This record gives sequence, C-alpha cells and structure tokens, in this order.
Amino acid sequence: MTTGLTPDQVAFFHKNGYLVVPDYLTTSQTASLVQETNTLLDDFPLSSHPLTQFTTGDDLQDNKPHVGDDYFLTSGDKVRFFFEPAAFSSSTDSTTGSKPTLTKPKQHAINKIGHSLHTLSPPFKAVTLSARNAAIARDLGFHDPRVLQSMVICKQPGIGAAVPPHRDSEFLYTDPPSAVGWWIALQDAGPGNATLGMFPGSHRGRRGGAVKRRFVRRPDGQGTEFVVNEGPGLPRGMEEEEEEEKEQDESLSPREEDEVDILEVKAGSLVLIHGNVLHKSEKNTSPRSRYAYTFHVIESADGWKYDERNWLQPPETGEGFSRLYV
Repeated sequence: MTTGLTPDQVAFFHKNGYLVVPDYLTTSQTASLVQETNTLLDDFPLSSHPLTQFTTGDDLQDNKPHVGDDYFLTSGDKVRFFFEPAAFSSSTDSTTGSKPTLTKPKQHAINKIGHSLHTLSPPFKAVTLSARNAAIARDLGFHDPRVLQSMVICKQPGIGAAVPPHRDSEFLYTDPPSAVGWWIALQDAGPGNATLGMFPGSHRGRRGGAVKRRFVRRPDGQGTEFVVNEGPGLPRGMEEEEEEEKEQDESLSPREEDEVDILEVKAGSLVLIHGNVLHKSEKNTSPRSRYAYTFHVIESADGWKYDERNWLQPPETGEGFSRLYV
C-alpha cells in the first residue's frame, strides 16, 4: 500500500497548520517539471496574449476590481500565463488603447502559469493525480478529495511580487472550509529568495483562524473582489473554537510582528498548507528564480459545498474538479 504521512507528521500538520515533507519528488521528477515549465514559458505566443497581469490586491475596503478579465476567469481548465506587474514600463491606456510595454523577455516576466496543469500537462499530471497524494489526502481526513487550481508560481528574479498574509480558503471556499494546498519546491527556496513564511497555529479558531473574507467574482461581472465571509469560518471538527474566537482578546489574532516560520525548502520537497493557516512570501529580491508547483485539494463529499461565487468554477463538462481517489 502506498505510504502517505506518519502519525507524527499528521500531528504536526494539525498543530501548526503546515508540514514540510523533504524529498517528496525524486531529482528526475523535479527536473522534468522544471523542463516542462521552461518549455511552456518558451512556447506561449506573446503576440496574441492579452498581457493579463496577476494581482489580487489585499484590501476589503477598496471596492476596486482585482484581476478578473475573461482570460483569468476562464483559465480553470486551461494552461494560461499571467504576468508580473513589475515586468512592464507602463499600464494600459484606455483612452488610446495602448498596451503596457514589457521590459523583460517573456520567459522572465511571468508571475504564474495556471490553472489546470494537472490535467493538461503530462509531467504535472503524473505527480498530481498519484497514489501517494491520495494516501496523503486520506491521512488528512478527506473522503472525496478533488484537485483544482494547479499552477507554477515563478517568482522571477528581482521582480517576483510579494504575496501578503492570506488563507487559501479565502480563494477556494467550501461550506464548511476544507482546502489544503500542496506546494512543491521546483527550485531551492529559502530566506532572501521569497520563500514561504508561515504563521504557525494561525489556522486555529482561538488564533483568529476562521475565514473572515473571501475572494469572489463581482456580481456585475467586472472582475473579482474581496467580500466579508458570511458562512462557516472553520473546518468541520473545529467549530467549537468559534465561540472561543468571538470571546478572545484581539491580541491573540496573528499580526505582522508575531512569530513567523521562514521556511528553508529544498527542490523536490513538499509543503502541505492548511486552508485556514495564515502564510505569505516576500518579494524576490535575489538574482535567482524560485519556481514552485502548487495545487489545492478540497472535500466534495456530501456535507461540503463548493461555493458558486468563487472565482474558480468547475469545468462545465465531465464530473467537475479532478477526483484524486481512483
């Protein structure tokens, strides 16, 4: 039987909200994914690209459309390319119709490639829809796990943008929350190279871990926005912490000055990320890229509902998001 996680690993994940699994991929598997990434970056056509830039914003109050053009919103079952805003010298001028100008080769200007590498790229599919991942999902308590939002995050040298503290269930909300992220380093990631920063234990209700906001499609169809979450904030089994959270001192909620685990992740290692844990990454100011492949798993068994307002919606054909258990 394929091995998943040890009891100690499961316990660490539930306590801290994340887990590093060294040597998750072999050297050859990692190299094949890097090669596939570079091939995709080389081969996509620039002339027909809408030059969509990826940014979510991070303000519940600004009421401005975030990324959400058709190229982005229909990417859930495709392989598409999203640019770093810092790779351009100017913005699109709506009065003249002029497009922003790239200041770097296209291969060094992409923020991420997504969002269905796990179905459309054979090398990525092989390491995603695997017996080992099915075993890991079982060990984490999933009944009918589905894979979605697979992407390579490139973190280009010098311009790879910071990702502010966030919780993944804000973006892939189920009722109740269930998302877990698989984050696989394709290149070494450490301090100074925009590695992950984890707020340990911040997924717990008493630490402010409930999902309080959501990233959704705007009702007017004009992009995406953050809204206040009105549904359950904690995964099933953690609901008892809701009352503790309501009564807690505000100082218990994670803050920028709180303890952050800055991870050292070698190429080929896996980081499992609880959907409610607060995490971030800094801007890549180093001279080297930081490729990482990430996908998410949600529960789709009876009793969990994937929200119809999420920016990412299941394909219209087939049985929806990819089933992980065979």
